[in-house]
Amino acid sequence: MRLLLALLSLLFTAAAPAAFAQKTEQAVFAGGCFWCIEVDMQGLPGVILVESGYTGGPERNPQYKDVARQRTGHYEAIRITYDPAKITYDLLLTRYWPLIDPTDDGGQFCDRGRSYLPAIFVTPAQKSAAEASKKAIIASGRVNGEVKVPILPLGEFWPAEEEHRNFARRNPEYYAAYRKGCQRDTILRQVWKPVG
Repeated sequence: MRLLLALLSLLFTAAAPAAFAQKTEQAVFAGGCFWCIEVDMQGLPGVILVESGYTGGPERNPQYKDVARQRTGHYEAIRITYDPAKITYDLLLTRYWPLIDPTDDGGQFCDRGRSYLPAIFVTPAQKSAAEASKKAIIASGRVNGEVKVPILPLGEFWPAEEEHRNFARRNPEYYAAYRKGCQRDTILRQVWKPVG
């Protein structure tokens, strides 16, 4: 009997992590400097992890210095790992839009070039939700200008170097000066009409 109980205990202990593992999904967005969009997406209920990185380019293992100099074809982006039981992909899209200038197809704020363009990177399962979200933003009339954000197929996502992860939280004074110097919040108030 003891042997049977020990075997059952071992079986349930070994199976528990897999059986009760939290189901997660991921979303990838580009919105200019990844420091800014990373910190703006952190802390949402149901968001488990927000990682800065690179996507959308052909090179393997891109590095910041090359991406920022427009040498690799990658976008600075974030990958959000989230619990779909607590936050939906649609809500992440809703949060994403007012964090960017969707009318600017030359970069974002003071950062210029392809690596700083806004984009929504989607899996086949996410494509229709992203397209519907973009149509809703256009129809809302809240944007002062033409919405130029592409919806692109998600490819490989490369996490950024350690010094670029959680940058705003680790370097709050530098980050605040950068964000203010780029006039990010001032431009957002000009591009987005108030709700109501």
